[in-house]
Amino acid sequence: MSKFLINKYQSLDVYTPGEQPKDMEYVKLNTNESPYPPSKGVLEAITDEEISKLNLYPDPECKGLREKIASLYNVNAENVFLSNGSDDILNFSFMAFCSDECEAVFPNISYGFYKVFGDLHRVKYTEIPLKKDFTIDVNDYINVGKTVVIANPNAPTGLMLTLCDIEKIVSSNPDNVVVIDEAYIDFGGTTCVPLTEKYDNLLVVQTYSKSRSMAGARLGFAIGSKALIEDLNRIKYSTNPYNINRLTLLAGAAAIDDNDYYMDCCKKIIETREYTKKKLTELGFTYLDSMTNFIFAKSDKISGDDYYKKLKENGVLVRHFSNPAISDYVRITVGTKEQMDKLFEVTQRIL
Repeated sequence: MSKFLINKYQSLDVYTPGEQPKDMEYVKLNTNESPYPPSKGVLEAITDEEISKLNLYPDPECKGLREKIASLYNVNAENVFLSNGSDDILNFSFMAFCSDECEAVFPNISYGFYKVFGDLHRVKYTEIPLKKDFTIDVNDYINVGKTVVIANPNAPTGLMLTLCDIEKIVSSNPDNVVVIDEAYIDFGGTTCVPLTEKYDNLLVVQTYSKSRSMAGARLGFAIGSKALIEDLNRIKYSTNPYNINRLTLLAGAAAIDDNDYYMDCCKKIIETREYTKKKLTELGFTYLDSMTNFIFAKSDKISGDDYYKKLKENGVLVRHFSNPAISDYVRITVGTKEQMDKLFEVTQRIL
């Protein structure tokens, strides 16, 4: 770092994205991207005519796309917020709803950005340990009186709270915002978006990166009460009102039009996930009961770190975390059946 970086940022423990090595062609099962391409409608939406308009600013209100998302989720357009990936929305949420006076609380094993955003904005936060089976104890968040942030399903475990559990948390904290990060909800989970009509303190965050094959386009959305959406817009218009480019807006709208295609892709991923679980069992692995497009697995025959390294040497990327509580595990993205068969073939050789 330079000598000019101010003191409060010098000690930041930054978020580490999944690696993207270019030294060889890998079977890439480390960043939870969809193995399927965007829909035909999305590709057709990016025309030469639209590209020629890149000299013009995009619509800061994202009106057309907000209306399409609102229709899909049976809410009003005023209840939808759009931004440059769900990470952007989570960042805005820490800025808007957390402070020294309003602390944050989230699981100690979850999406790594929550801790980063807490440190970045110098807000107080509490990391609550998971239970021994890696599940979230709902009672830890009842009447907690803090801004609650929970990934549901959780990452990297893949485990999910029920809709009833979410409602218990939201209803018991009426004076605090509860942010439910549903990045992986389309892989077999039940969204809590309908609860936003009942509770004005619930903000549901989703992304196009996983189930809608647009990780490279950077698009996320949130659904909540009109007042919460206004709060997020206040932050957006104080930082970067044009934070979604013209082409991403077009692609996002086309993806909603082609929603059936993406839900079919999710079904394929779910089928491959179950196939992967069966094969991992045959190889002697144990794993958590994932409701996502990844599986959190370990083997008694090899450490998580060694398995990750040996897979990489053989052209297969998975994600390994150094946290001692989960270091025995690797997180394996569910790709195509062909990609998973390559994983199994290499794993058999390694073991």
